[in-house]
Amino acid sequence: MEPHKIRAKLGELASTSISGNDISSSCLYVSALAVLHAGQYAWISLLIVGAVLFLFRKIYGEVVGALPMNGGAYNALLNTTNKGMASLAASLTLLSYMATAVISANEAMAYLKNIVPQLPVILATIGLLAIFMGLVIIGIGESSKVAIAIFIFHLSSLILLSSFAGFYLFEHGWDVFASNNALPVKHGALPMALFFGFSAAMLGISGFESSANFVEEQEKGVFPKTLRNMWVVVTIFNPLIAFLALAVLPISEIEINSEALLSVMGNQVSGSWLSFLVSLDAVLVLSGAVLTSFVGVSGLVERITLDRILPPFLLKRNKNGSTYRIAIVFFFLCVSILLITEGNLEALAGVYTIAFLSVMALFGIGNILLKVRRKNLPRPERSGWLSLMIAILAVIIALVGNIILNPDYLAVFMEYFIPTIALVLVMLNRTALLKLLLRLIRYFLDPINRFLIRSYKGINRVIDKINDQEFVYFTKKDDVAALNKVLLYIRNNEHTRKLKIVSVFPEGEKATDSFVSDLDVLDREYPEIKIEYIQLKGEFTPELIRELSERWKIPINFMFIGSPSEKFPYPLQELGGVRLII
Repeated sequence: MEPHKIRAKLGELASTSISGNDISSSCLYVSALAVLHAGQYAWISLLIVGAVLFLFRKIYGEVVGALPMNGGAYNALLNTTNKGMASLAASLTLLSYMATAVISANEAMAYLKNIVPQLPVILATIGLLAIFMGLVIIGIGESSKVAIAIFIFHLSSLILLSSFAGFYLFEHGWDVFASNNALPVKHGALPMALFFGFSAAMLGISGFESSANFVEEQEKGVFPKTLRNMWVVVTIFNPLIAFLALAVLPISEIEINSEALLSVMGNQVSGSWLSFLVSLDAVLVLSGAVLTSFVGVSGLVERITLDRILPPFLLKRNKNGSTYRIAIVFFFLCVSILLITEGNLEALAGVYTIAFLSVMALFGIGNILLKVRRKNLPRPERSGWLSLMIAILAVIIALVGNIILNPDYLAVFMEYFIPTIALVLVMLNRTALLKLLLRLIRYFLDPINRFLIRSYKGINRVIDKINDQEFVYFTKKDDVAALNKVLLYIRNNEHTRKLKIVSVFPEGEKATDSFVSDLDVLDREYPEIKIEYIQLKGEFTPELIRELSERWKIPINFMFIGSPSEKFPYPLQELGGVRLII
């Protein structure tokens, strides 16, 4: 049976806060990063990033509007390509969340150590991760209240810092800004300075993808508003903070204090009280980014587990409706990485950078495939082809720029990515691997020991159990060519040997004899899949899907339909997770 869905639905403020804490925390470091590589033109690089993010608003809006289910880039590629490509996106997203959680928690405690010098950073980081694991286990509604408080405090702190910086400039003038602009251009030329500044500044939009990973927990119509709100925050504050920093601090001082730039700015423009407030804000909003990671990874892992890419024991829910095992496993993964690196997380920055930018690029590719392969699928908005191509190209440019700036990042990224994708590939091909193990047992060891014979039979039972999962395809017309594509997809992507093909006809209508005869031919063409054809009287509705799921004990996400047209009477999200297959 399909696990019980989380009932809580989040409004605009709660949804924006959960994802916004991650993306808005970027102002703590991205302005300094941009100054390091673009110098006095850092604020221009950050404005370009805002323009690129504006293009991605339409891209995310179209994809998630057409496929409003948790999973982000994974969901986009699952419904337009195959499980292999979708699993690549899922692996990259998981790595991005893991790196974000560990880095944000550690940085938050590093800021707190400035306030509480005796603080043991590693132990405090583990404690912070545990707190947010607990919040997610309690429920997403409770988590959102914490996120809202952090988000409002963070925006208030940024407004306060910007205002006092403005007063400071009114009193002291623009001499520092003029001196900074008189310095030689970084990297010898303005285009190169902007290129490397833009590449580094693109890290300032990490977290933009998070809202797509818990869209099912949001109220109707909220998702595009979260995209708009995140874009506004990033486009206003990131360039503004960089501009004000260049106006009140020499570039040399910005470079020296890059890890605590906003705190130094606060001290410069208003004194130690504002510096303290900004440091406290940094602790809170970086903690909020940890919460974003837990919420986002819970939505993503639940989705890919429902699709049998990860073990089903992760789907167990508590009385609050939370998939608590996902949060616990994610917590232990984060702690293990923290302990392995001993808190020296520079290497994880490479994982974070490449994984995040790759996910953005894959989301753009998912939009292309959606336009080509699901062009009749209803969607609330559409991105233009030109803007889509510019956005993907911009992300690729940023990815290349970061690899040029930090060549070691690629090697470190592969050290984390290869084990992750290997685990996913094992799950995707587990029946083939079990069959290979059977052959090895039979060839080498079966004659030797009865225990191995029992192992042979046990593995066979596991394979049988996996393949006994039945799938359903709803067909609305006598289209044998389409059914052939369905069977090819199922044979290549799913572990099953049973398929129900269901047609729903109005009273007095039925399938043609030729169609039934053609189904018999298909049944013989695919001997490894047992086909059962069922004709039902009535209307194809979400209620019928739920009724059949309960009657046949088949989860809804193992049910497929073809891509619906604009005339289809139901939004896709009302079908409960039915997948598009052709």
